[in-house]
Amino acid sequence: MKRFWKKVALDADRGVLLDGRPVRTPGRAPLALPTDALAEAVADEWRAVGETLDPRAMPLTGLANAAIDRITPDPVPYAADIARYAETDLTCYRADAPAALVERQRAAWDPLLDWARQRYDVHLETTAGVMHVAQPRATLERLAEAVAVRDPFTLAALQAIVSATGSIVGTLALAEGTVDAETLWRAAQVDEDWQAEQWGEDELAKQAREAKHASFDAAARFLAALRRD
Repeated sequence: MKRFWKKVALDADRGVLLDGRPVRTPGRAPLALPTDALAEAVADEWRAVGETLDPRAMPLTGLANAAIDRITPDPVPYAADIARYAETDLTCYRADAPAALVERQRAAWDPLLDWARQRYDVHLETTAGVMHVAQPRATLERLAEAVAVRDPFTLAALQAIVSATGSIVGTLALAEGTVDAETLWRAAQVDEDWQAEQWGEDELAKQAREAKHASFDAAARFLAALRRD
């Protein structure tokens, strides 16, 4: 679609307006945001459109569309999908060698597990290797409850963040302001960074990681804008 508008503004309900006309989601609902900061960030994406609209360059708008059209009608299954990462949280699967990698994982992941234990009164089992380790039922239930209470816009961001990091513990820590986005991203990349240092990184893997990082960064900005009002 070619750009047809000159002015982007917001209405009283934080809905995005193009030359005074409301933008609608793919489901035909008004594109209205819950906070001033997020509304401005989404409006800025529309202001930045060049001659042709490219949805890939508008990730915040995409997350807002998902929150409004897909999650708001029934948030339960989306919350459940996010909470399922507690069964295989990245931070629970450790290397047993070499010592340098073991130490990197410990330094990056132990603070997240310690925070979760204190914040939610849960215990998370860790293991060396990739074989599945079962987590206590109480842990899964409490982390699921921590996700289920989130609003649809937050769930949209959390879903993208947990998909990019593989850690529900880290995702919740970011949502509650315990860690910043860069710290969480670096923690989630410990294994990939190690492999790249040892063997190099091929071009396809590099492109995939950059795409994942872009998705993570957009979701983290979306989440931060939700928390600013």
